[in-house]
Order: sequence, then C-alpha cells, then structure tokens
Amino acid sequence: MNFYEAVRVAMLALAANKLRSGLTMLGIIIGVGAVIALLSIGRGVERFFVEQFTSLGTNLLYIFPGQLSGGPPQERGREMGVLTLSDSYAIANPLRVPDVLAVAPEVTGRVVVARGSSDMEVSVSGVTASYQDALLGDAAIGAFVGETDVQERGRVVVLGSDVFGSLFDPNEDPLDQTVRVNNILFRVIGVMEERGAGIGGANLDETVFVPLTTASDRLFRRRTVSGDYIVNVIYATVSSEDRMEAAQEQIAELLRERHNIGFQGEDDFSIINQSDLLSIFGDILGLFTLFLSAIAFISLVVGGIGIMNIMLVSVTERTREIGLRKAVGAKRRNVLGQFLIEAVTLALIGGILGIILGGGGALAATSFIDNFSAVVGIDAIVIAVLFSMAVGLFFGIYPAYRASRLNPIDALRYE
Repeated sequence: MNFYEAVRVAMLALAANKLRSGLTMLGIIIGVGAVIALLSIGRGVERFFVEQFTSLGTNLLYIFPGQLSGGPPQERGREMGVLTLSDSYAIANPLRVPDVLAVAPEVTGRVVVARGSSDMEVSVSGVTASYQDALLGDAAIGAFVGETDVQERGRVVVLGSDVFGSLFDPNEDPLDQTVRVNNILFRVIGVMEERGAGIGGANLDETVFVPLTTASDRLFRRRTVSGDYIVNVIYATVSSEDRMEAAQEQIAELLRERHNIGFQGEDDFSIINQSDLLSIFGDILGLFTLFLSAIAFISLVVGGIGIMNIMLVSVTERTREIGLRKAVGAKRRNVLGQFLIEAVTLALIGGILGIILGGGGALAATSFIDNFSAVVGIDAIVIAVLFSMAVGLFFGIYPAYRASRLNPIDALRYE
C-alpha cells in the first residue's frame, strides 16, 4: 500500500466515525486555536506599544521618582524619594543640562468631570505649558495650558476629545464654559485633537489637562514639607538621539546634587528612554504570553491523549481487519504506518481547524479593541501545525505498534 492509498484509507476510517473523530480532535483544535490567538494578540500588543512610544520620537527621556529595581524598601537605599516642579525647572536650565531642549513635568490622577446632568470619571494630568510641545501637539479648539495659568494656579481646563463629546453637543462652543472637576468649577480654554492611546496605554481622549499647580493645590494636595510641588514624572526632550546618554548623565548629576546624593547606588530617581521602556514592556508581555501559551499547549497534550485513546479503541475494533491484512501479505511496517498516518491525519485536521479558530479569535480582538491590530505570524501557524502533527505522531506510536504486533491467526479468530 502506497502513501496516498494509506491516507485515503485513513480518511475513510475517520469518516466512518465522524462524531467520535470530531470529539477527539477537539483538544487539538482548542489548543492550536489558543496558541495562535494568544501569540497573535501578544504580538499585536507589543507592536501597539512600540508604535505609541516611537510616535513621541526617539529622543525622549522619562524621569521617575524612586528606583525601578525590586526588593524590600529597606534594601533599596533612597528609593522612596520624590521629584518636584523645582527639579523640572532645574533640568530645563540650558547651563546645567545643555542637551535638553524641553522639559515637561506631570502629576496624574483620577477625577469626575461634570456639566449639568452629565458626568464621567476620567484621567487628569496636571501639566505646564511645555507639555503640549513635548508630547501632545496642537489643540483642535482654543488653546492649551499656558505658563501664566501655571503661575496663577488658574482654574482652567483643556478637554480630551471624548470628554468634550460627552459633556457638550457637537456644534456647541465649549470655550469659556464651565465644568466641574471634583465639584470645583473650571473654565474650559481648549479641546485637544483626537489622539487615542498615549504613554503607557492611557487614553488621551478621556483625559483633561489642568495647570500642574492647580492640580496639586486643589485636586490632590501634593506638596513636600518645604512646599514644593510633587510630580509623578518628568519628560525631557533631548536635542538629538546620539546625545541621549550624555543628557541622561547630565540630568543624573544635577538630581544627585539637588537631592544630596553622594553615590550613584543611592539614587532616588530613575532615568530611562524609549528603548528601556520597550524592553521592559517586551519582557512583561513575553512572560505573560509564554505563560498563557504553556496553558494552551496543555490542551494539545490532552488532545494527544484523546488521540491515543481513540486509536487504541480503533485497534480493538479493527482486530479482524488487521489479521486479514496480515494474512494477505501486509507486513508489520505497513500496519504500523497505516495507524500512524491515521493518528497524524486526525491531529493535522484538528490543527488546521485550530488555526482557523485562532485566526478568527485574533480578528475578533482586532475588531473589538480600538487602535489595535493582532499580528498573525506565519511562524506561529507553522509551529502550531508541526506541533499538532508531532502530538499525533507521538501519541499514535503505541496504538500503531500494538496493532502491528497482532498475530494474524489470533486476530482472525477475534470476535
């Protein structure tokens, strides 16, 4: 019996028990589908973050309070330090940090914004005038927070596009209208263009922007003992990409001086760039995807056990057929090959159906999540198909071996 004839016989044997074959393939279908969907969504999330960070330029530094390394606080030196508005002004001094073009401090939180009977919980960013040039771009209506607003702690607010759409009619002029931010009246001075997700995946369209001083005094009460304003992060735009390391060192030396830090190992701040952030996100997403894929591969193993079980049943049911084949001249390797082909065919069909299921899941995620596109890679498909075939081969060996060892006389007598 040649290979094509063996495949035809295998298909006929599987078609004779459609329900049983379908249930046997179910574990393979679910396992392969889960692997394809998870890998595709994981790669899509990774590409999404890469696009978001690189859209801000490749010459942006992020300065955070504390050290990003783990461990108990008592083992992390001065990790619990803070960054202040004065720190950002010092970094913006071209005499101290000549390679930095713009500095944008930010303090963030959650607030309820209301107008009339409409309200919504949104993110709020307390910023300075430089934040617009460094990270946002132009306003669609009106203007952004100005330096005068920061100095005078003005109760002014710039709305994200979704916030504007929820609180105002489409043709209504929002400028100089008032809204309540945590029950405090603010005057609307601008509406930002639609931006989608920003740094860290936060939706900028569901964010409102107020002067940093106003946010600290009226919304969050965040000040140091000396009265300086505390910030969550400071963004620094560097003159060119090749000056990133020099700028990082300049900022580090300045902050050590301002925070009275004598040794580099005692830094109470962290300075990272896009490459560092992408590496961190990539490691986290990689581990998460690996963990979920491991669970999906367990489904493949369970599916393989199902294949072994059904092939053992098939060997028992077809004992007389095996005896007849051997009696007319079939060799042991012919019987072995026949049952292996059946097992692999079962796994392969399940793998193909799993690919369709996984691809459909990835497309569903793309359609349901805004600004997101899953990446279905050819390598993931090839790996899934090869692994499903390997599962069929591995779990089909014992039943095929058992069939090939049957004595033809005993097999013909089997009832």
